[in-house]
Parts: sequence; structure tokens; C-alpha cells
Amino acid sequence: MFDKILCPTSQQQTFQNNLTKAGKLAIDRGWAINVGGGFHHCSSEQGGGFCAYADITLAIKFLFERVEGVSKAMIIDLDAHQGNGHERDFMDDNRVYIMDVFNRYIYPGDGFAKRAITWKIELDWDTEDSEYLQKVETQMSKALQEVTPDIIVYNAGTDILDGDQLGGLAISPQGIIKRDQAVFQAARKRKIPILMVTSGGYQRSTARIIADSILNLHQLQLIDQKVL
Repeated sequence: MFDKILCPTSQQQTFQNNLTKAGKLAIDRGWAINVGGGFHHCSSEQGGGFCAYADITLAIKFLFERVEGVSKAMIIDLDAHQGNGHERDFMDDNRVYIMDVFNRYIYPGDGFAKRAITWKIELDWDTEDSEYLQKVETQMSKALQEVTPDIIVYNAGTDILDGDQLGGLAISPQGIIKRDQAVFQAARKRKIPILMVTSGGYQRSTARIIADSILNLHQLQLIDQKVL
């Protein structure tokens, strides 16, 4: 049951309500963005890597159990780190398809959790925009040709930014904006609801980049008040 996923008791109800709203909004209007989420190293059993809540797992399990018509989900995890928490939680669940693009040399290096990844791209140190965007867009297109999920949960970490000491990649601010745009365009073109969480990012400039990316999505009418 989704209500048994690791979460401090004193905050559990509020946290579940926030996720309920985000997931339901995504289904109802085609998109939702939770700027405080993306704790992808936390599984239902334990925390890790600055992550205390298994929010991705919780959101998907809530949708499966409480929202009619949701029976398949895709996680597109584009944080610089492997999303081993949700991978461990959905290891044997064929309703959840995981695409994970990450720096192969950094935390967590969870070989067991990698077994749950359906579409995996392991990057080298200092990967730059052109290579990164080409790999993300190509793999995402292939994934969405194979599976049409009822919802996409998009983990949009900004720790891929050049200079992030924990991410080890070299993506420009404009590269991050283009990445987010590509994911939303893929989802909206196929009329797949998308829930975005902002995940990791360890430089002061990341807040501005997230804001600029959301503004770009709005200007392109990829996020608006219209229901799919």
C-alpha cells in the first residue's frame, strides 16, 4: 500500500496530500510540476543521498491505487545520479517502465537497482550538450515507441549543470532548458500526462535555470490551463 512508504510520521499526511494533488492535476489537465520533489535515492525501505521521502514511488502507487485508468507509468529520470530508490521499489513491477540517464562514475553505483532500468544510458565525465541531448531525445523516442504509458513522471535534476561538483557533467543552462522542452514536447505530442519533479541541483544558479525552463515551457504553450 502507498501509505506504508518511508516517510516521517509527523509529516506523512501533508506530504501525501501534496503528491495526491500533483498526480491528480497531471492526469486532469495533462501536466503538473512539483518544485520540491524528486527524492529518487529513497526507496520504500530506506533513505539515501539526501533523500528522505520515496516521493516518486508514492506518487505512482497512489495513481495506480486511487485514480481510475492509470495502469502503466514511465519514469524518465534525467538527474545526474542513478535513481536507485524508485528502481528498487519497482524492480518486479511490469507496470512501471524506467528510463535513466546518469553519470556512470558517481553515487550511488547501485548495480542491483540497475536491473530495473528498462532504457539505460550511462554517461562519462563532462558530457556536453550536443551528445547529451542527442542521447536523451533518441532514447526517449525509442522508449515511447515501445510503450505508451498513462503517465510520465519526469525527474528533472539540474545537477547535470556544468560545474556541479556532485554531478560531474557539463551541460549548459540552455541545454537544461532544451532538455525539459524535449521531454514535455514528447509527452504533450502523444497526449500523455506528465508530472515533473525538480530533483537534484547544487549550485546557486540552478533556481534561476528551473524558473527560466518553466517560463520557456509556458511560452511554448507546453504548460497552460488547457486539459488534454
